[in-house]
Amino acid sequence: MAKNKGTRITITLECTNCKSNDLKRSPGVSRYTTQKNRRNTPNRLELKKFCSRCNQHTLHKEIK
Repeated sequence: MAKNKGTRITITLECTNCKSNDLKRSPGVSRYTTQKNRRNTPNRLELKKFCSRCNQHTLHKEIK
């Protein structure tokens, strides 16, 4: 029998400030990977994390 998929999934958090800012220190976007529980947080996750590209704490949103 196949196991069920489970409630924990791996997601990617991406900096929202890097995407919109053209005048940044280095090219690219800051990304974090983490896990979330589908049952507890069914909607998209938003966390304030440190962005090494912006050199400050910014809002990181979940991407697909």
